[in-house]
Amino acid sequence: MNEWIQDYALFFAQVLTLLAMLAAIMVLVSKGRGQGDAGSQLRVEELNLRQRKRARRLKMAVTEPQGRKRLLKGFRRDDKHARKKNGEESPRGNVWVLDFHGDLKASGTARLAEEISALLDVVAEGDEVVLRLESAGGLVHAYGLAAAQLDRLREAGVLTRICVDKVAASGGYMMACCADRLQVAPFAVLGSIGVVAQVPNVHRLLKRHDVDVEVLTAGRYKRTLTVLGENTEEGRDKFLADIEHTHELFKRHIAERRPSMDIEQLATGEIWYGREAVDKGLADEVMTSDAYLLARMHDARVLSVRLEAQKRLPERLGLSLSAGVERGVTRLLEAVDASRWLKR
Repeated sequence: MNEWIQDYALFFAQVLTLLAMLAAIMVLVSKGRGQGDAGSQLRVEELNLRQRKRARRLKMAVTEPQGRKRLLKGFRRDDKHARKKNGEESPRGNVWVLDFHGDLKASGTARLAEEISALLDVVAEGDEVVLRLESAGGLVHAYGLAAAQLDRLREAGVLTRICVDKVAASGGYMMACCADRLQVAPFAVLGSIGVVAQVPNVHRLLKRHDVDVEVLTAGRYKRTLTVLGENTEEGRDKFLADIEHTHELFKRHIAERRPSMDIEQLATGEIWYGREAVDKGLADEVMTSDAYLLARMHDARVLSVRLEAQKRLPERLGLSLSAGVERGVTRLLEAVDASRWLKR
């Protein structure tokens, strides 16, 4: 009996020790979250250095063992020459690289806004901001705000280039047209200048089962179409008028930023691929973002800038189930929307 009690006491002590360690870790994590730049960190990487390191590693890989020592001396000599050259000449311009991968809610807008705010304090004359953009669009007000953030760069006189390697459609193109220069990959998707709204209605189903739904509003057009109640022709007409009004605002936004476009001919909701988009005036040139940035590395410092949020403890432990489900549903909807561009 005494031996059983001793074993139990030892087990109980081990459990208490484990719980105390977990509590201590959680306290340290919570304190860490309360420090720093509001839970986020600005990461800056000079892409020139990354490219140079990779090129040198490849050169070393294809060089015979007896020649590698001589190659390393050459690398050191080149570095010394580059430092001396930079000290004698005026500093090269900077190319600041941002990324935006949009979802239906343009969730990255807040991060983009903070990155732009940071850059506006340091961008000098002759610098350029490059945004690698990928988005199939989404909510009008969300992408309107994202586009307004890019307009801040133009209003500040900062040369802005947007690179579209895959897609900038609908709200994505609303952002893309804010650039001073817009370049696209050969098969990037552009356009979809239109507005769409879908509202399911189950009123007849409820009526068959003797279920009444009362929709009470104050204001003639407070609710034009409903999901549960009976929709009227007046409500449908007003809903369609609202969509047409939004479309007109969309067209005006693009026409002001790309006046060379025939907006009435192009604002039909259609999409075009790379070269077609350039020919129709939706973009300025065909080139991938990788090719452009590699070319700029010969005459400028290319700096990738990204504001990264520190992950919370539940996310690190894989407990953010609801967020994962929401992301899955969002990606499914985006895939369904993008499927109309695929060749059938």
